[in-house]
Amino acid sequence: MGIDGKVALVTGAGQGIGRAIALRLAQDGANIAIIDVKEDKMTAVSDEVRQIGRNATFFLADISKRDDVYAAVEHTERELGGFDIMVNNAGIAQVQPIAEVTPEQVKKIFKVNIEGVLWGIQAAAKKFNQRNQKGKIISASSIAGHEGMPLLSVYSATKFAVRALTQAAAKEFARAGITVNAYCPGIVGTDMWVEIDRRMAELTGMPIGANYKKYVEGIALGRPETAEDVASFVSYLASPDSDYMTGQAPLIDGGLVYR
Repeated sequence: MGIDGKVALVTGAGQGIGRAIALRLAQDGANIAIIDVKEDKMTAVSDEVRQIGRNATFFLADISKRDDVYAAVEHTERELGGFDIMVNNAGIAQVQPIAEVTPEQVKKIFKVNIEGVLWGIQAAAKKFNQRNQKGKIISASSIAGHEGMPLLSVYSATKFAVRALTQAAAKEFARAGITVNAYCPGIVGTDMWVEIDRRMAELTGMPIGANYKKYVEGIALGRPETAEDVASFVSYLASPDSDYMTGQAPLIDGGLVYR
């Protein structure tokens, strides 16, 4: 049964974890809508999805803008003939000592990491209700959503907020058969962590790569996380196997943070 023939929308799917999620859900049988702010990257991932044998469409959208997110959902339904799974994956990082955080920095990361997820939850739930069907809403939190990280204070706050939105939405939408869960990756070898490491090196005086290495050495399974590791777990959250799970934000980090 699985998700063969289902339609999944993945935000931030042009690269990194989002790309891996889009490809994994396509391998599982879903048709994929790729949402991002970089058209060239979306085109490339769309081609990869089609090579797997699934239908794909892409839509240029800024998830911090509510109207963009609603338009992306409408585009997905129109182009792929349905709407079953919403993956609010897109987000940004911000490395800054808490004493130096500016109002502009707070506004920017809150709009993407919190409002972007909120609009995604809203738009998906509205579409599921319009279609009189159950659905899956899956959002990106982080290990930083379970434990506040130094130099990542505001980023951590946004990821704690994703967990709160997940819990509240799960309670509100349960009667409609809509499940709402999140996933909490750890140290993933993507462009985001390259930038986090670079910025941490600037602030701490440690060499490039040293902060990344320090975090990786704390992983119980002894290796960095890959985007595919995260995608495998999102595959479970998108599948019927997780139908009795809602309001949860499990860690998928190789054994780094324990809750």
